[in-house]
Amino acid sequence: MAVPPLLLKNTVDGSLCTKFGIVRVLCKVFNTLRECGTLPSVHVSSERARKQNMEERENVLDMVQHSPTISTRRLSARIGVSRTRVWRTLHEDSLNPFHPKPVQNLHPGDIAIRPEFCHWSHTNRQLLPLILFTDEATFTRNGINNTRNSHRWSREIPHGTVETNFQRRFYINVWCGMIDGMLIGPVILDDRMTGQNYLDSLQNELPKQLEDVPLATRIAMYFQHDGAPSHYTRHVMQHRNDTFPLRWIGRGSTIHWPPRSPDLTPLEFCLRGLMKSEACRKKVDTRDELLVNILDVIACIKDHQNALRRTTRHVFTRVAKCIDVDGGIFEHLLYPFTNSVI
Repeated sequence: MAVPPLLLKNTVDGSLCTKFGIVRVLCKVFNTLRECGTLPSVHVSSERARKQNMEERENVLDMVQHSPTISTRRLSARIGVSRTRVWRTLHEDSLNPFHPKPVQNLHPGDIAIRPEFCHWSHTNRQLLPLILFTDEATFTRNGINNTRNSHRWSREIPHGTVETNFQRRFYINVWCGMIDGMLIGPVILDDRMTGQNYLDSLQNELPKQLEDVPLATRIAMYFQHDGAPSHYTRHVMQHRNDTFPLRWIGRGSTIHWPPRSPDLTPLEFCLRGLMKSEACRKKVDTRDELLVNILDVIACIKDHQNALRRTTRHVFTRVAKCIDVDGGIFEHLLYPFTNSVI
């Protein structure tokens, strides 16, 4: 049946519209409406698409609920929809990806010990600028490799390689201290850490490193270190008791340092990772090259005393949070805190 003249007159204007097939479309629409009173094909397809979208949405949300760590790539492959539609579904449901926070594993008895130091620190807040936090770190030659993020643009396969040196290794042990915005050190230790070479560094190197610290601070200074075996030989203990009587923090002291608590010392929760990532950014071929990188990074960090002082003050926040959770893990509950002072 032909299109009514009125409809054709109102919608078709000569050969220009005919050229684009509008007459044919209108004829098809008119005939379908006259015979069926509706457009069943369009209605059915839209209804089918709506049902499919609802099923996809339910499948995506159910899978995320049962496997919160699943990746969008794997989720897309299992359900059979594009990653774009997976992302759209997750965003519409206000779901966002969050990275887990790596934290130190605590032994069952540690949780009861940690609040003791935290309560002492909270009660003696005025002593925080007098605490010399210390730590040792080991730097290796291999640096940090992430081949997934390393690429090379080329029109042909470049067959690029990354050299490794598993059969020729070297490393450097570095001691550093931190007191009220001042980075002390570094002191380069022997490859094998023993009680004797640690004692030698305390007797011969530490006084030199503290020359820039105000005399009043040195007189009242508290010395902190962790529970490494080399820190607790008989001679080291004797030297520490003579040099810092009742003013050292560690295992066996009147001020007990809780084991496995890097989250309470600024050298661990801030500077250690920064030093390693910067010093090991480039591969080195000799031990001397690695040492130069370490010294350059530490010299750069020392120039940022205000940032170092803020890092030291952040111990207050961590101590308070540790008390709130009764000595348990708390780092994942902190507000974002920058780990970079450069």
